[in-house]
Order: sequence, then C-alpha cells, then structure tokens
Amino acid sequence: MPTTSPAPDPAQNAADGPFPKAELHLHIEGTLEPELAFALAERNGVTLPYATEDELRRAYSFSDLQSFLNLYYALMAVLRTEDDFADLTHAYLARAQAQGVRHAEIFFDPQAHTARGVPVGTVIEGLTRALDTAEERYGITTRLIMCFLRDESAESALATFEAARPYLDRITAVGLDSAEVGHPPSKFKEVYALAREAGLKCVAHAGEEGPPSYVWEALDVLGVDRVDHGVRCLEDERLVARLVADQVPLTVCPLSNVRLRVIGELADHPLPAMLEAGLLVTVNSDDPAYFGGYADDNFTAVRDALNLDEETLRTLARNSFRASFLDEPTREAYLKEVEAHGRT
Repeated sequence: MPTTSPAPDPAQNAADGPFPKAELHLHIEGTLEPELAFALAERNGVTLPYATEDELRRAYSFSDLQSFLNLYYALMAVLRTEDDFADLTHAYLARAQAQGVRHAEIFFDPQAHTARGVPVGTVIEGLTRALDTAEERYGITTRLIMCFLRDESAESALATFEAARPYLDRITAVGLDSAEVGHPPSKFKEVYALAREAGLKCVAHAGEEGPPSYVWEALDVLGVDRVDHGVRCLEDERLVARLVADQVPLTVCPLSNVRLRVIGELADHPLPAMLEAGLLVTVNSDDPAYFGGYADDNFTAVRDALNLDEETLRTLARNSFRASFLDEPTREAYLKEVEAHGRT
C-alpha cells in the first residue's frame, strides 16, 4: 500500500545513496546520449541531421510515441559495429551503477539493425561483450531480452527469431515493442510459442497507448510473464483483479509516460492507485537518453511529484527484484540489500 509523508528529505536520501534496484524496462538503443551519438557518427562516417549536440538534444521533444520512434530509429544509423554496441552498453552500465541499479534486464531491437544491414550476431556479440563484464566492473547482474518490432510483420519476427537461434544461450526472454496502436499482441502468437518452446521467458509492451484488451492478449495469447507499461489496466476492473491475483509484474516508466503524453503531468500519474490496488508495479526508465532520466531519476521524480515516502520507495525497489528473472539466491541477496538500505 502506498503511503505519503509531508516532506520527503532529499538530504537523507543523498546521504544513503539511491535505493538498490533492478531495471526491468530499458531499451539499450534508448540510452544513446547526444555526445555518444556524435562520437559514433564521426567514427563511422555517418552524417547526423543536427549540427550540434545541443541541437539534437532540443529535438528530444515529442508529441506522442510515433514522434519519438521517428527520431529513435533515425539515430540508430550510428550503430554499426560490435564496438559501437559494446560502447553503448558500457555507457549505460556506468550511469546505471551511479543510479543504484544492481540488476538490469536490457531490451534490444535486432530488426532495427538488420534492416540497416547490421547482422544480428554483430549486435548480440557487441552487447554481450559489455554485459559479460558488468558484474565485475559495475556490480550489476544482467539479462538480455530480444524484442520484436510490432509494426513489422509476424513473418519478420519469425525470421528474426530464427536468425538469433545460435545466440539463444545469451538471451533470457523475448519482448514486443515499438508502435502499439493497431498492432495487437495476438499478431505475434506464433513467434512467442517458439520462444516458450526454446525455454525463454516472455514479456510484451501492452496498455501504454494501446487499450486494456492488449494486456489481456499479452497474458492469454502470448503467455507473458511480465507486462511492460500496463498503465491503462486501471480502465478494466476485471483485468486489475487478474493482474493482482496472479501478481503479474508491470514495468511502469513514469518519465516516459509524461514525455510521450500518455500521462499529462507526473503529479497525475496512476502509480499510487496501482500500488493501492495491489498491483506488482516497478519503476523504470524506458529510453532514458530521450525521456529525461535514468532509473533513480524516475524514483526521485515520482517521490517528489507524488509525495511518496521512503517505505513506498522501498516497496518499489523490492518489487523490482521480485519481478526480475533472477535466480532465487541472487534475488534474496538483493532483497536483503533493499531492506538494509537507510536503516543503519
């Protein structure tokens, strides 16, 4: 249950540092900061349609999901080699470490790269080169989630899955992202069945811009273990009851919701209502380079805008590990860190 306090104490939080947390909704391509975009463009001989980093940053203003996606995909042109994907991942991990992230389950979009002639193996080898060092170098355990672009065909998703088969030992789950409206989860029933047969976990974006019926499809047709976003579930009482009963995790991204106009203002975010209903809600950054903040920036933003007290933040941190795909001993170790935080 969420509780509130008259005035959260930022100084106390700063003294203790960020809550230990898991980041479960993070698109690695969405961590491409303008500085790195320009550096990779120079390295690869790519001309960006912006003269300066500041000009590019000013373009990070969106009217809806599609306006964001247009820029998101255009900037991927700078990602060409294994080194590029490794550098992108290292940059994220360094920022995540500073934000209290102890475990990260990272999305990537292979179709966005293969469409540009970058082989799926190049993408995965580059990402995993960095992820393989994450625990030792940054103190962060990781999992990799391969997403299908829902505005591409079901046949393209199937071809992508087959191309990635040699690398499935490095992938924990499959996901579904990109433009939601008009692309229901049921479109991808076949590829999700293949993923489950291969022993992979399943997640899917649903109930962000799309209706609650998309969440039902993600659960009943795709058999997802976790719903990404899901904020519109509150429009369907029966769906809320199902999600609560089964404790299906929802990976909510507050700053993203505001930037993409899913929610008008952060003060109006349904996060407290979702917690009050008993939903297993987590807080994540989505595409932090574009949406104004990384994992703990989202924690801080909802704390301030929604007047959440420390124990509610602890609940959100606890939920993040409960909702993860970690093995039980590692999960329990992280949960102990959450319980100890700020209590010494």
